[in-house]
Formats: sequence, C-alpha cells, structure tokens
Amino acid sequence: MEIDWFGLSCFRLRSREATVVADPYEKSIGLKLPRPRANIVTISHNHKGHDNADGVAGDPKVVNGPGEYEISNVFITGVQTFHDKRNGKDRGKNTAYAINIEGVNVAHLGDIGHVPTQAQADALGEIDILLLPVGGGNALNASDAAEVVSLFEPMIVIPMHYRVSELSFKLDPVEKFIKEMGMKAPAPLETLSVKKDSLPKETQIVLLEMKQRE
Repeated sequence: MEIDWFGLSCFRLRSREATVVADPYEKSIGLKLPRPRANIVTISHNHKGHDNADGVAGDPKVVNGPGEYEISNVFITGVQTFHDKRNGKDRGKNTAYAINIEGVNVAHLGDIGHVPTQAQADALGEIDILLLPVGGGNALNASDAAEVVSLFEPMIVIPMHYRVSELSFKLDPVEKFIKEMGMKAPAPLETLSVKKDSLPKETQIVLLEMKQRE
C-alpha cells in the first residue's frame, strides 16, 4: 500500500485493488487538491476543509458517518467521536475511521477534538498506522495528540492538520508535536510504501511531503 498526503487532513491510500481518499478539501482553505482518482472517499465531518467529495475523480463511493463498510475489498469502520472536548456541544460530531487495506489497519481520526475514550479506541481496533491531527485549532493539539499515540500504540504515526504556509488559517507547526513525543524530526517522504510485514517494531513518526500536483 502507498500513502500520499495532499495537505491538511487529506490522504490517499492506494492498494492494488482500490484507492481511498480521506477528507478532501475545497480550494478556499488555500491549498490545491490535484483531483485524485479513487474508488472510495471518507468524510470525517461536513466542513469545506474535509468534505469535498466532488474534488475526487472516478465516481467514488462516499462514506460519511459511523458504521461498517466493505467496498472493493477495503474494510472500513466509522466510529462517532466529537470535534471538541464537550461531546460535540461546541463544534459537533466527527467520525474517526479504521480503514483496513491489504491487512494494514489505518486509522484516520479526522478533525477529532478530544482524546478518544477506551470504548471508541476499542471500536477502531488495533491500529498499525495512525493519521493524527497535531496542530491544534479545532482539533487535537500537540500534547493531546501525544496522549492519543500512547492510547493506540501504532507502529507508524503520520501527523496531519498542522501549519503549512499556504493554509488560510493558522495551526501549530508539526515540530511542536515531535518535541512533545521526545523524538527527532525525520526527513519527509514523498510517498510511504508499506506492507503488513514491513511495519516497524516500535512506534515511528513519518512525515510526508505535501502533494499539490499529480
């Protein structure tokens, strides 16, 4: 499986059989989505930075909310979480997804604003790769994100939803999260290629270059 990052919370997960795009955004946030092609789009919540399914080519099936889904041999579990620390009273609901592709379980937490409960974590299952908001704003900040890593104990953490110069709103830089984790910043990769049997034995942070063109 290959993982690419298009900025903010938007990723492409690509296997031999299917392609998933998570949280595609509108250009009004300052970034340019290069119109990737996919079979499946997942949407964490309805906001212009996360729900632009029309920006994805290929007439994909759209998954938007909690539940269990099987599409093109991709198994998806959506778990209701919240966009804030007050059970959605401030900013509403958010769906976190566990996406199982080629035996690798990838969690995309969307714009989650709180550390998941144990029940929510259990519903997502054992996570190999965690796509994790770290830049604060309306989602997890660095210290809360580090707590989420301890909760899931994934093999790979890929930060998302952090400051890049093109964004039309301000977030914290990814370095703040890396410092919170007590790690050194790795060199960014253009694409992460991974198989179940190639996962590291201990948690690693992987940074991806932001793709703005195909």
